[in-house]
Amino acid sequence: MTAPGTPSPAHASAGVGSSGEGSCLCGAIRYRFALPPLWVAHCHCTICRRAQGAGFVTWIGTNGEHFELIGGADRPCTYFSSPEATRSFCGRCGTPLFFESTRWPGELHITLGSVDPLLAAELQPQAHVHWLEHVPWIGAIHDGLPRHDSIGSS
Repeated sequence: MTAPGTPSPAHASAGVGSSGEGSCLCGAIRYRFALPPLWVAHCHCTICRRAQGAGFVTWIGTNGEHFELIGGADRPCTYFSSPEATRSFCGRCGTPLFFESTRWPGELHITLGSVDPLLAAELQPQAHVHWLEHVPWIGAIHDGLPRHDSIGSS
């Protein structure tokens, strides 16, 4: 999911060569990724909502080559949510963690909610994507972020 347009990195204070970490709820899976992320966005598509059990999910886009599992490499379970997309989650606690798709080769998308809290607080979403699919029960969102009907639209 390349963020709409070409936004600036979502974590300006993190320089090249720095990294962030995160984990699942039970701690069985820990990971590290390069900062700054490529983008941060709220996704409202039906598949993401169902996979997360939530009104929308906030993803961070990362370079898959600069991602590593640092704990629990044998733990992630995967699910093919479509012919071209794989979602990974913890096999012990069920935490949704990662998304990969042939649509965005080389990228690994990480759920912002699984990123360590101090860093997650600094990573600012840049847009809402798949806005046409948003559910009315989340209420009004007044965050000033652009809303895109799909990915790559305005």
